[in-house]
Amino acid sequence: MNAQEELVRRLALKRKQKLDPLSDEAFAELELAVRQNPLGFVDDDEEQAFSLIVKALATFEESVRDDDLRDDAQYVAERKRRLDALAATCQQALLLDENCLDAALIAELAVDRPQNELFERLFELEARAQDRLGALEAGVTGDAWTNVFLRPRLRLQAAFARTCINTARFRMAVDTCTSLLATAPLDALGARFTCALAMVRLEDEDGFNWLDAREGRHGNAWFHLSRVILMYKLGRMSAARRALRGFDRLCVGGAYLLLQPTYVDVYLPDRPSFVPNSFEETMLAVHEADPIIADIPDFALWASSQPDFLASAQDYCARNGFEWRSWDE
Repeated sequence: MNAQEELVRRLALKRKQKLDPLSDEAFAELELAVRQNPLGFVDDDEEQAFSLIVKALATFEESVRDDDLRDDAQYVAERKRRLDALAATCQQALLLDENCLDAALIAELAVDRPQNELFERLFELEARAQDRLGALEAGVTGDAWTNVFLRPRLRLQAAFARTCINTARFRMAVDTCTSLLATAPLDALGARFTCALAMVRLEDEDGFNWLDAREGRHGNAWFHLSRVILMYKLGRMSAARRALRGFDRLCVGGAYLLLQPTYVDVYLPDRPSFVPNSFEETMLAVHEADPIIADIPDFALWASSQPDFLASAQDYCARNGFEWRSWDE
């Protein structure tokens, strides 16, 4: 979430409404002025609440940068402190604007709770958002992401779909993602990645192929890994082995990350940005696929037994200075 840029855009559009008619050149100058001093243009509770979230997220991200310098105990304590601070700020924002959807979503995500409980809370939040914003969304043409005021609802839907994956509600994940793709077809939030994983778990090969074709079959870590899992689940082992080799070859650190899953903290509120075809992309894809992989007996053992796959993983580990952990640790 590029919160600062969204704040600038929201404030500029609201000020434009008050000043209309305004030429494109005049609006560009207005946006530049807002960028230089956003808080000087905050003049309602809605944007005051959103500005609190922007500041809180910036503070949160600044704290995360020092995590590598902390030992385990320090990390756990600091993580709790910053999540508590973030949740408290969200509550302050909601006192200003009870309809601040980003504040409500982040407040739910920032609390460590069972995934089924989180699902129920996001389900209720999504139902309330639908009641309030459904008519506005129905009037949108093109991609809803272009309307900065609809982005909080899209983020909520994307987070809800990922929670469906984590709670084994795969058909609901597919339905949520396809609805999101219909509303925002350019898919700035990557709902197609979540959808691919859910379709694979349902063994929906036709659906997965449709989704892959929709993306021009360009592929990325989610799609490459999803194809491996799908072929394995369908018992087409020759195709599964080919897909596994492709995942190892095309996804940076693929073999290593599949056999040595890396801890990824909760998304606040949406999937972290990543460079395409990067280690971070593969790490996020494997992390999101973990609930599905964990439910497939012997999948990881099968992958590690394939010729050169384990060696590839260990080679990547050694070349990048990582620590190899045996599975019985």
